[in-house]
Amino acid sequence: MSLSQRLVRGVKATFGAELLRLGAQGAITLLLTRVFLSPDEYGLIFLAIAVFSIGTLFGTLGIPKSMAKFVTEYRNTDESQIRHIVRSSIAFNVLTVAVVCVLFFLFRDAIAAAYGEPGLVPLLALGVIYIVVKVAHGYLLIAFQGFGKVTLTAATSTVSSVGRLGFIVLFVVAGFGAYGALAGFIAGYLVAVLVGSYFLYQILASYPTTDAGEPGLPKRIVRYSLPLTASQGANTLYKRVDTLMVGFFLTPVAVGFYELAKQVSTFVIAPADSLGFTVAPTFGEHKSSEQLERAARVYEQSLEYVLLLYLPAVAGIVLLADPGIRFVFGEEFAGAAPVLQVFSVFVFFQAVDKITNDSLDYLGRATERAIGKGITGGLNFGLNLVLIPAIGVVGAATSTALCYGLMVVYNVYLIDRELDLHWRRLGKSIGAAGGVTVAMTAAVVALQPFVTGIATLLAVIAAGVAVWAVLSVASGLVDVYEIKAHI
Repeated sequence: MSLSQRLVRGVKATFGAELLRLGAQGAITLLLTRVFLSPDEYGLIFLAIAVFSIGTLFGTLGIPKSMAKFVTEYRNTDESQIRHIVRSSIAFNVLTVAVVCVLFFLFRDAIAAAYGEPGLVPLLALGVIYIVVKVAHGYLLIAFQGFGKVTLTAATSTVSSVGRLGFIVLFVVAGFGAYGALAGFIAGYLVAVLVGSYFLYQILASYPTTDAGEPGLPKRIVRYSLPLTASQGANTLYKRVDTLMVGFFLTPVAVGFYELAKQVSTFVIAPADSLGFTVAPTFGEHKSSEQLERAARVYEQSLEYVLLLYLPAVAGIVLLADPGIRFVFGEEFAGAAPVLQVFSVFVFFQAVDKITNDSLDYLGRATERAIGKGITGGLNFGLNLVLIPAIGVVGAATSTALCYGLMVVYNVYLIDRELDLHWRRLGKSIGAAGGVTVAMTAAVVALQPFVTGIATLLAVIAAGVAVWAVLSVASGLVDVYEIKAHI
């Protein structure tokens, strides 16, 4: 199977799984917001999950990504070390998770007291189990990526998505409320971990065994995990600490608005997420075989697709955020609309980063990436301290979008240093994508006064997508025949 065929197959598999995940997540969001929970209860759940994410960060410590990097490398050089790499990384993660869970259990009451939210106490009691299954789930997804088995990542992710939806509905309908919803998240991840563990066992069984592991290899895995840990810590500053600060300075209702806007933005990021997850390991393969020119072309084409898709997406979100939130989630959540409009910029930068971030790890640039992410993550924390008390929940979104943008610019610079990108060609693609965006925006603005409900909202979105598709094909940015060849 050629590289392009493998990439297309991987993107289709991960994107299909992502669509299922987003469908399940969308159903969960709609059920929780429109049927089962108030904005206050909804915010309380995701405030608890934001707290758990800190435990998940320290329970992981960059070990899975370090493992995946060494698996990718040794698959091409010495397959007899693969089992040792996986075994060592699992042992390290078991140790880190055990320490984190003990500390979390001991300090759960103090955490709830710091937020002044008694309703957090029973949610935090479930935190130990959540941290364990979430770390295991993340380890498996990254392991499959390192083995080049992204279809197994897709399968495990699908089990998790469908399981969470089913268990959440079951527990909430049974009358357990917000606590049942959190238990549903845990149960869904647990089922996926059991299935994924079976897949991983089957993969390892296909590799040779040897009694002697390479001297110093476990230490190298831990050493490389350190910059990855720093990078993941900064990533948590972007994705979770802002939620924690909104909950600290404001109210669970504000957390509910903020998290709803973030969840809507994750729906839009799905194609870039699938593309980035599939493409990233190939950069390590190209570097180990000294084919950096080929890696550069893969990145450039990926970036062109992301720009073509997400520049118009940003414009659409800004224009349709308010009616979309009101008609889909209800008037009670209308406060999420301005947050979503600001997050549209974050969506664009995140899309670019999806094809850049992990790629730097596989190119051996984890340390430089961690430095940039740490600096901008610290800046994000400082800006949140200023903007949240000053302008509320929109301030958190503004800080996140601005600082994330600075980080992405730096990451693209690192990619350019490694691969020497052709910016003249990319400049033409950016200009063409900008022209398509302007035309699509004009069409949506003209139709916007006719939006009176969900049906008309969907009709306007469909019209905008149609304009985008026609112009993308007409300008040569999208090759219909190439798409057909890969379907």
